[in-house]
Amino acid sequence: MPHHRYRPAHERVPLPAGGRRDWPSRRIEQAPLWVPVDLRDGNQALAEPMDPARKQRMFDLFLAMGFKEIEVGYPSASRTDFDFVRRLATTPGAVPEDVTVVVFTAARADLIDRTFESVEGLPRVVVHLYTATAPTWRDVVLGRSREEVRALITGAAEHLARRAGDRPGLRFEFSPEVFNLTEPDYVLEICNGLTELWDASPDRPVVHNLPATVEIATPNVYADQIEYVHRHLARREAVILSVHPHNDRGTGVACAELAVLAGAQRVEGCLFGNGERTGNVDLVTLALNLHTQGVDPMLDFSDIDEIRRTVEHCNRLPVPERHPYAGDLVHTAFSGTHQDAIRKGFAHHAEQAADLGVPEREAPWAVPYLPVDPADLGRDYEAVIRVNSQSGKGGIAYLLQTGHGLELPRRLQIEFSRVVQESTDDSGREVTADELYALFRATYLDATVPVPWRTGERDGRHWAQVGDHRGEGNGPLDAVTAALRAAATAVDILQFTEHGVGTGPGADAVAYVEARVGGAAVWGAGRDTSVLTAGVHALLSAVGRARGMMAG
Repeated sequence: MPHHRYRPAHERVPLPAGGRRDWPSRRIEQAPLWVPVDLRDGNQALAEPMDPARKQRMFDLFLAMGFKEIEVGYPSASRTDFDFVRRLATTPGAVPEDVTVVVFTAARADLIDRTFESVEGLPRVVVHLYTATAPTWRDVVLGRSREEVRALITGAAEHLARRAGDRPGLRFEFSPEVFNLTEPDYVLEICNGLTELWDASPDRPVVHNLPATVEIATPNVYADQIEYVHRHLARREAVILSVHPHNDRGTGVACAELAVLAGAQRVEGCLFGNGERTGNVDLVTLALNLHTQGVDPMLDFSDIDEIRRTVEHCNRLPVPERHPYAGDLVHTAFSGTHQDAIRKGFAHHAEQAADLGVPEREAPWAVPYLPVDPADLGRDYEAVIRVNSQSGKGGIAYLLQTGHGLELPRRLQIEFSRVVQESTDDSGREVTADELYALFRATYLDATVPVPWRTGERDGRHWAQVGDHRGEGNGPLDAVTAALRAAATAVDILQFTEHGVGTGPGADAVAYVEARVGGAAVWGAGRDTSVLTAGVHALLSAVGRARGMMAG
């Protein structure tokens, strides 16, 4: 590998020598202010940026989780962002009284003016100004000297101050983009100048946000940079020191944690780490890391699967199965020795709770291989033990795929494993692939509601008739769902996947639907030579299973 082409970080941006270094001996004892930037930084990294409905759904998720400061867009760069900010500003109750909206702008007077137009009427706003300050960006991108870039930033900051006037509830934020590759003395020169220009005070603090826009060093280097600025900021009590790490080296979470030890009070990031290139720092991992250290994360993750589903829907990107805390497999042990340790851990936990006279949910947590109690995140323990008690005998999913061509979605694998466990508990014997498929057919494929249906398309709209009821939608399944609603069956599709089995014109298609029926999440499956028929049968299977559960 041509490693000689690259310079180490300490040669690219030397840190002033002789400074104090206290962060290694500190502990994080309270959560910083979390600021999600999914609606701006995360959104601009998507192949398909969020439409207004997805933006609103993401914003509503942030409110439900408890975020108190939310970056909502770049209104001067996008009509969609501008309209979304205006909707927040003009809709009564859209922004709770304890939530502050952040809007992003470049250092140009016309863009700043457009930004102020977007936030007119919002009672609590942070206007976030940014400019790249690192030498390579100054020379290659901006074509300006240090003095010229500082003059550009100062001129924009003065324009911000003029536009703000004495407006209450409005504060300023500045980001020297690519801070981690910028000379520390230059950053301080700019930031301290803006603190004075904006006349920051403890009751109207300025935010100085120091991004690791492109991660280029080990996390300790970033911590040293943050601590240096922390110690030398003017009017320190009037400054909220913020960080915005990216994940180019895979250490964004560590950079953020060490930066908080070094003096940062605020962290910008995205849920599950979406963002440009390898992504922004993951706020979910950061917050739950604090939770597992006994520190209140100040956010609600009690239904992490719903959080994940919402983010996957809005971003149109999956959360990996091994993603910390949220992936489908993070609480699952495939190793028999791990399973045994976990079983013993659960038994010990139950005994300890009984000895303390408290419910198991309130007893101190110390179960091998499980750094967090899955129940804290709205999950049960079935996926930890019962699914994998079968994996040592070949694996339910493996047998169904190799024996019958089924590729079950991960969450359906977890659900079906409970069915298998219940079926084999008495005998304790190993089940064959054919027996597994027969059980799968009886549980899902044969559960389809026996009702006549048909679909069609007229003038670009799909329609469906289910029994005596009709509905319309953007696609056949959407229309069938509408028809079911017309028949007083409350149903929403949460997940849909399908695949072929075999090859050739007569090959089957298998479809899987996770639907919310009457408030409960239920899986269904369908199989047919027609992809559409398989999909409709999967939806009707979910409805039929939900009705069976209600009746039972």
